[in-house]
Amino acid sequence: MPVPYFHVVFTLPQQIGRLALQNPRLIYSILFRAVSETLLTIAADPKRLGAAIGFLAVLHTWGQNLHLHPHIHCVVPGGGIAPDGARWIASGRSFFLPVAVLSARFRNTFLIYLREAFRKGQLQLKGELAPLAQPDAFQSLCDHSGKIKWVVYAKPPFGGPAQVLKYLARYTHRVAISNSRLLSLEDGQVAFQWKDYADQNQTKTMTLDAVEFMRRFLLHVLPRGFVRIRQFGFLANRVRKQKLALCRSLLNAPSAVTNSSKPAAPDADSTVPDPESHRCPICKLGRLRLAEMIPADRIAHRMLSFYRTPQLQDTS
Repeated sequence: MPVPYFHVVFTLPQQIGRLALQNPRLIYSILFRAVSETLLTIAADPKRLGAAIGFLAVLHTWGQNLHLHPHIHCVVPGGGIAPDGARWIASGRSFFLPVAVLSARFRNTFLIYLREAFRKGQLQLKGELAPLAQPDAFQSLCDHSGKIKWVVYAKPPFGGPAQVLKYLARYTHRVAISNSRLLSLEDGQVAFQWKDYADQNQTKTMTLDAVEFMRRFLLHVLPRGFVRIRQFGFLANRVRKQKLALCRSLLNAPSAVTNSSKPAAPDADSTVPDPESHRCPICKLGRLRLAEMIPADRIAHRMLSFYRTPQLQDTS
């Protein structure tokens, strides 16, 4: 949409984030819930923006050194729908919502749900976390965490929709470390680059035992089926189509481009080259065409069937 987009990051403190080592699905679910309720509630407050907003949230669990560092990145359009649904309320061009207010609300909301999970016996607290299974110790953790400042960082707004799309394409589907940061694997040691934010963002080299490197990397494998990119508010899946149409109407913005606007594919007998076809990477002349789509769970079965089938012998 033709509005500024803001980038807001919510981070769990270390003493709370470590609970995710044994409770990843629960802690990350509470994190999403706390972040979404914080943004939606503060934005709807008439003393703040006074509007119903929408945003995209992406979970990252790592820091530059691959230690556990759970945080959520949010991409938020700068404004929202008025309570009466009749107008668009724009935020400032360089200011969205007060970070201090977001931080306090985020902290309090998360701790409410964390205490509730403990009361219901939903937390796994074993090994190094075993002492926290005692109610007094867990309460002490929550009390201490409630007195410190939780980091909420609002980055400068994106320049426009094009930059938002560039960010999403480059950043949302990252894993804990990219290939470009890996330097070497020699004598059982892995060397990689990392950025030390505590030392003026200096780029440094870290060398770890291969087993330790794998341990850190595997900390960031999410539970099966866990959704790490979610939409909220007027971008939520169940209302996005209708709400975005309303937003565009209130902003006098053109309708979004849909698949129906794409040119029709040529007929099979047409002599016009198929723009969707791909040249053969070997001969550079022929074109590769889709013959069949094999579901992932059937690939192994098809391969076994192929190798078990007697091949026809050339009798000529």
